[in-house]
Amino acid sequence: MPSISVEDYLKHIYYLGEKGGAVTTSLLAAELKIAAASVTDMVKKLSGQKYLRHSPYRGVQLTEKGRRSALKIIRKHRLWEMFLSEVLHFRWDEIHEEAEKFEHIMSEKMEDKIDEVLGFPRVDPHGDPIPAKDGTVKTIVAFPLSNAEEGTTVRVLRVNDANPELLQYVSSIGLSLNKKLGIKQRIKFDNSLVIKIGSKEMTISSLAAENIFVESV
Repeated sequence: MPSISVEDYLKHIYYLGEKGGAVTTSLLAAELKIAAASVTDMVKKLSGQKYLRHSPYRGVQLTEKGRRSALKIIRKHRLWEMFLSEVLHFRWDEIHEEAEKFEHIMSEKMEDKIDEVLGFPRVDPHGDPIPAKDGTVKTIVAFPLSNAEEGTTVRVLRVNDANPELLQYVSSIGLSLNKKLGIKQRIKFDNSLVIKIGSKEMTISSLAAENIFVESV
């Protein structure tokens, strides 16, 4: 079984790879907030263990072995997030950090039981897909709210969980998963949006809108 440090590396390489572009050692060092030299050493180690490939021009890429290991720990993390939210009633801005603590000590038996208790959820509280046990991942087709056109209606499918303050803000304005939003106006000065949630209109910044992902209704 991969060690905790290996699991964290594989998980973050997977996340960075999902964003597109090359996953460089410097990018990975910034993501993990550790020295680039330490990342380089670990990349060499993981390459030797066949978890990933590394080339100067294509960056770091997970092998099939590495991808399976990454998805296993991501599945555990997102199941913990659901458990903390749905059963223990943590706020969605609190659950990411808490899940980080428990994902590495979750046995397969506990994983299966939590999945069953939760009703076999397909997405976590932030809208990210929970990988299945066989390593398949549901594709969620969504686009940033910042790209929505005036006069349209959209439904929230996912919110970036990287920043707890964003989640707190989103909650404070009454926005949650599956909520429908009307796009009333785009303000040219700063690309912010005037949106309508129910009967209430408000302005949302372009930065916040870039981290909220929606589908057209």
